[in-house]
Amino acid sequence: MSDLNRGIMKFDGADKPVIIAISAVIILGSIAGLIIWALKSAYVVS
Repeated sequence: MSDLNRGIMKFDGADKPVIIAISAVIILGSIAGLIIWALKSAYVVS
């Protein structure tokens, strides 16, 4: 059993590279979206 298949990720296939890549894209995209939204709200970016 992989170490990535433990803890809160207790479902089979939790350590597949495709799932890890999709999760990373979602998380990084959300962070980037929040940063862009914050800059627009602060009138730094027009």
